[in-house]
Amino acid sequence: MDWWWRQELADEGLDVLIHTQDRIIARSQLLAAGWSDADIRRRLRRRSWQTVHPGVYATHTGPIGYDERLLAALLYAGPDAAWSHHTAAEQHGLIKRDDRRPVHVTIPAERRVRSRPNLRIHRDEHWANRLATVIPPRRQAAQAVLDIVGVSATPDEAAATIAEACQSGQVSPADIVRALDTRGRLRHRSVLRPILADVASGSHSLLELRYLRDVERRHRLPTGVRQRQVDQEFTDVAYPRYGLVVELDGRFHLAPQRRWRDLDRDNRATLRAEATLRYGWFDITNRPCDAAVQVLDVLRRRAPGLPADPCSRQCPVRD
Repeated sequence: MDWWWRQELADEGLDVLIHTQDRIIARSQLLAAGWSDADIRRRLRRRSWQTVHPGVYATHTGPIGYDERLLAALLYAGPDAAWSHHTAAEQHGLIKRDDRRPVHVTIPAERRVRSRPNLRIHRDEHWANRLATVIPPRRQAAQAVLDIVGVSATPDEAAATIAEACQSGQVSPADIVRALDTRGRLRHRSVLRPILADVASGSHSLLELRYLRDVERRHRLPTGVRQRQVDQEFTDVAYPRYGLVVELDGRFHLAPQRRWRDLDRDNRATLRAEATLRYGWFDITNRPCDAAVQVLDVLRRRAPGLPADPCSRQCPVRD
């Protein structure tokens, strides 16, 4: 594969290339533009440039920012390298940017490139088939999600990534399923399809997935409606037949505007004769059985004989 930057260098020249690359330049680019090794050494000796990685330079002496690290990593890894994992997902807008993360780059399996501080090098024999058609090179959006799944420590971490990526609107559960079909061995593969099905049904966060699994399904409660739109708002889980809304939020909202919005939403639910139960991360992850008891109590106000199952001998849910 030829360098992805070569056409821009030919069309626009070296100065434009340096500008578009956030003042990062590689030895290979300089040589292609007609520079000599002596020209490069002279800039480094004068300390008007600095080395970011071997053969990759910043054309200034200030701090190296995150965007500069991204370009420097790609140039260091070679002509057939592409952003992958969290780095590609950030570039696609699938997950929130985090400048503290290392840069992830994937290269073909037959190549060897040494990892550097804050730079992770991955190898993939199917590298070429998983590239997005965009410059600078990066993994396809769905493939980037699966990259992250493959290095996630737990299924919950994998689920959180899938939920965040799908909520971005840049990738769908169906896209990830199709990408999964092209993969061989992959960590957490056995739980991916159920997670993707739950996200496709409307669960938008890890907390919503945990509520679905640990509160609803584990106690055989009725299945709520995910992301129901009413009064120009979306409710996390609604049980319209039973007059109940469940709101889930894993964050603490100290801002008055957000607190008022939550209260206003609860008040409008009351005006519709719907009860609201609100749970946070601790409630669902540490005491899901207690949450199930409360949900069941409200559901049984309209359906006294509604069945449910305890998840263990110690579970307080009663049929």
